[in-house]
Amino acid sequence: MAHRANRQVILANRPAGIPRSEHFAIADSMIGDPEPGQVLVKNEYLSVDPAMRGWVSAESNYSSPVPVGSVMRGSAVGTVIESNKTRLQIGDQVVGRFGWQEYALVAETDHVLRVNTAFPASLALGVLGANGITAWLGLLDVARPLPGELVVVSTAAGAVGSVVGQLARLAGCRTIGITSSQRKVDICLDEYGFDSALNYRAPDFREELEEACGDGVDVYFDNTSGPISDSLMPHLAHGARVVVCGTAAIESWDPWPSGPRVHRHLLTKGASMHGFLLQDHAHEFEGVLERLAPLVRSGAIRYHEHVLDGLESAPGAVSLLYEGGNVGKTIIRL
Repeated sequence: MAHRANRQVILANRPAGIPRSEHFAIADSMIGDPEPGQVLVKNEYLSVDPAMRGWVSAESNYSSPVPVGSVMRGSAVGTVIESNKTRLQIGDQVVGRFGWQEYALVAETDHVLRVNTAFPASLALGVLGANGITAWLGLLDVARPLPGELVVVSTAAGAVGSVVGQLARLAGCRTIGITSSQRKVDICLDEYGFDSALNYRAPDFREELEEACGDGVDVYFDNTSGPISDSLMPHLAHGARVVVCGTAAIESWDPWPSGPRVHRHLLTKGASMHGFLLQDHAHEFEGVLERLAPLVRSGAIRYHEHVLDGLESAPGAVSLLYEGGNVGKTIIRL
């Protein structure tokens, strides 16, 4: 069996909160040839996602934690360079959970999907990947907004939030984006077409939010939890739907944080709150991508990519997201 050198990002020690560069290490290993039913993929782009904080945490989550000493879990786009009795051919561009490494040996059955080559390959990690699918299903299948309703999105300049806002606008809704800087406010207004955008770090944020919400919020797409969501809950309209997609504002769940109780708002306004996990909708992925692709091609949905270069940039990439240092989808180009 032939072997080739493979550099990998390893979880070196388990963080108590946000994973930072000191929690990772870059290690050299050797990788062999694919067994029957496997392919060898040379990664080209690695995904950086807020969910990675939960994946490396020892706290309760929807998936088992990445073991210390193991390759960091993550999606990637790459090219098949060897294939052993699979439907995939050498030269196919594919996307899957290949991990933060230069090469990956993966089974064809491990949700390895061909990339739509009509678009840049990196989009399969963002607007034409998990982020776009999350936005589509969380908004259109779970919240089901109606024309004229008011949709509020937190992390509105991010990879998911930006698509949610644009889909809501295309559905005939009014939109408010909540983000972390004046630069991102401008992007939400000028590029993503939000009707209004607010900087939650501004001293008058609560007053601006109250004024913007008017008669009430019909849909809140929540990517943060924490103080931003606490500020929004009093402004829910009757029959409002809250989609909980992320909890980025909570640095640690041990000890469990306390905060304002939302139950009275939900009760008195006949509102609902629904947790959204993308993995529960795997059977819908391909159909959603077929509907998203023409919107991206036509420019009806716009996107930003925040590109970091080289495997060496990976260890500090997750903390960058939580510091608000990125615009749009963050990827690592190998």
